[in-house]
Amino acid sequence: MAERSTAAVDVADNSDGESLTAEADQSTADGVANNRERDTDSDEAQVSAETNGSGKASPPELHSGHKLARRYRLEECVTRLDGFSSWRAVDEKLRRAVGVHVLPAEHARARSVLAAARSSALLGDPRFVQVLDAVEDNDLVYVVHEWLPDATELTTLLASGPLEVYDAYQMVSQVSSAMAAAHREGLAHLRLNPNAVLRTSTGQWRIRGLAVNAALRGVTSETPQRADTEAIGALLYASLTQRWPYENDAYGLSGLPKDLGLIPPDQVRAGVHRGLSELAMRALANDGATASRHEAACTTPEELVKAIGEMPRIRPPEPAFTTPPEYQRTSYQQSPYGRPAARPGVTQPVPTPPPPLQSRTGKALKWGVSALLIAALGLGSWQLADVLMNRGGKADDQHQTQTTDDGDKNTGKPASGKPVAISGARDFDPYGDQSEKPSQIGNVYDGDPSTYWQTDFYLSSDFGRLKSGVGVILDLGKVQQVGKVTVTFIGSTSVELRSAGADAASEPASFDAYSKVAAGKGTTVELKPGKAFESRYLLVWLTDLPMQSSGEWRGRLADVKVTS
Repeated sequence: MAERSTAAVDVADNSDGESLTAEADQSTADGVANNRERDTDSDEAQVSAETNGSGKASPPELHSGHKLARRYRLEECVTRLDGFSSWRAVDEKLRRAVGVHVLPAEHARARSVLAAARSSALLGDPRFVQVLDAVEDNDLVYVVHEWLPDATELTTLLASGPLEVYDAYQMVSQVSSAMAAAHREGLAHLRLNPNAVLRTSTGQWRIRGLAVNAALRGVTSETPQRADTEAIGALLYASLTQRWPYENDAYGLSGLPKDLGLIPPDQVRAGVHRGLSELAMRALANDGATASRHEAACTTPEELVKAIGEMPRIRPPEPAFTTPPEYQRTSYQQSPYGRPAARPGVTQPVPTPPPPLQSRTGKALKWGVSALLIAALGLGSWQLADVLMNRGGKADDQHQTQTTDDGDKNTGKPASGKPVAISGARDFDPYGDQSEKPSQIGNVYDGDPSTYWQTDFYLSSDFGRLKSGVGVILDLGKVQQVGKVTVTFIGSTSVELRSAGADAASEPASFDAYSKVAAGKGTTVELKPGKAFESRYLLVWLTDLPMQSSGEWRGRLADVKVTS
């Protein structure tokens, strides 16, 4: 068994934890909001053992209705703890909800909070809840961040049970890649827990409080990458088992039994995905005490991303087929006007329809139609024979002309490009949840323009600022010459044609492996590069979506044709 490590879990001694917990539980004048957008851990009795001196200062005397910078109107206090307070507020200038952290300017951590907020704002990664403003105004320091009313904390999701395998896979994939990007810019979270991870209504996972949450509490670490990696492992462990992988209960989850050690998730709960169970152990056991069946521990988010990439891809579950309801007769069909009501116990005989065309008029009509058909067949046969005889007379002349011109150069127009068959296709969503309606992908090249593949819906034409695009990878079966690709959309859509090149031995998995060769916009777009090129794998990349009649933005690709 692996030994437990608490590098990223903020476990404190009892005295410190109790005092701060009591302080967090005190109701403010406006009440502590039970809101899924809370930024602090009001339900956890944990404060980091690495916390620097509390440096407590009196919290600002704020109340609902108070305005900051004559713009941010405080609405509801989420938490008041350790000299700072967090609020749900309204940006009256842009008419939107925001979150605000407020602390006195003389607070011991005011400067570090400002520095962390400004560094986080410069990252600009849409996978993180964005810092919108960081200001020192007279005697106050406040940080304004996005408020996501349609997002749900992982804590709330786990309250009803473990995540499905695909959801857990998407969570750890997106959180790991986001934290790897943050660490490349020198930013760490150090407070990565179920309260800081949110799932939006579109299925995207976003991280709240990058650098800022730790700065508010004075949390530091000598090994920040290792701390964040272990925190991701704890998130995955909890998502698979609905248990917190330490002895203490936290975030509404029960801890592991004492003196048992860190056991793999698939030994805690039946039916856990084996690959994800091993991944959680590799992230958690950062002290090297891994079980014999596990590979080397992952000590950085980058290593965790690489380990996820080496796993077999977990596909989303197939949509369940629902049996259509039985046919219901209309009120007219059920009424006595539609048909006579049957008496109880009496079977109504079904009337036999009369044989067709048995009257004198019907017989005359049959003979007339027969005569017309016979005449039409005779006339058609005569015309066909005449045409064949005329062609036979001209065949020799044509043959002679072709023979004479064989030595001359061809001065006619070149033949148009030949169709190139598409042997397969796959949805491509590298900047999202790795999946975009895969069950509909066959509609792209089935030759039927009435069927289509569609994207998920988004809140704006630029994918809600969550990603730069989505697309479809076309497999031509082998390296072939490509002269033009014609795509048909439902609604005007911006699109790029990208190629993996002739040297790609297998389908590239990253977006950067595809180079742009053409672009356009419309409902039927001819993507024709400057000159023909050779490739086996093509990427049709959607960059701007049309609005549908329902008011949402969604791309719909009805047909793709490739010619040489």
